[in-house]
Amino acid sequence: MRIAVLSDIHSNLVALDAVLADIGSVDAVWHLGDVVGYGPEPDAVVERLAGIGAVGVRGNHDAAAAGGPEIEAFNPEARRAMEWTRKRIAPVTRDWLAALPERLIVDDASLVHGSLRDPTWEYVTSAAIAKASLDVLTTPVGLHGHTHVPMAWVRAGSRVRGAAAGTDARLSYDGRPSLLNPGSVGQPRDGDPRASYLVLDADARVASWHRVAYDIEAVVAAMRSVELPIRLAERLRHGL
Repeated sequence: MRIAVLSDIHSNLVALDAVLADIGSVDAVWHLGDVVGYGPEPDAVVERLAGIGAVGVRGNHDAAAAGGPEIEAFNPEARRAMEWTRKRIAPVTRDWLAALPERLIVDDASLVHGSLRDPTWEYVTSAAIAKASLDVLTTPVGLHGHTHVPMAWVRAGSRVRGAAAGTDARLSYDGRPSLLNPGSVGQPRDGDPRASYLVLDADARVASWHRVAYDIEAVVAAMRSVELPIRLAERLRHGL
């Protein structure tokens, strides 16, 4: 079974479509939240995911877009983009976002946005934080996003080791409890502006990370045209 794992699409339809074209045929698409926020096409992104039967979890931006208090914790640019998103999205989009669960177990994987101990807000950025999630992991693999950085955290005996996942990186998680981050489709933050995603071979228990270029300038122009914060558009060029 081949599964595509996407995270942090952030209303970037151009990046999402490039990723879906690059993936090709898969048995399922899972997403790890922050489907909306920042970008210019929230309705279209949700429509695309719903149309392909993607399943997944709610991120902090999704919760805020659905009317939640999470918006109060956003920085000024993120808040301005979220206020725009709230005004822009259709009721069907709002309902779809509101219905997303915080946590989801699908087959042999646990899906969250932030971490397994704090599915909405915690950033997994250190071995200690990763260990706290792996300590409560009940499936062979945990999947999370939120940091926008492709990463693998693997338990090795009593220790947890982390490694940045570069283009075409592969990892066997068979018999090794692992916490995997696919990176961001719509707003990468690891210095590589290309969209990032993960593919799981669920039968072999092997994960592979992939990058795909997309028309960033088209997205920048779309964001400028609807007066989303300029910095949110410019950072797409640099993957930061």
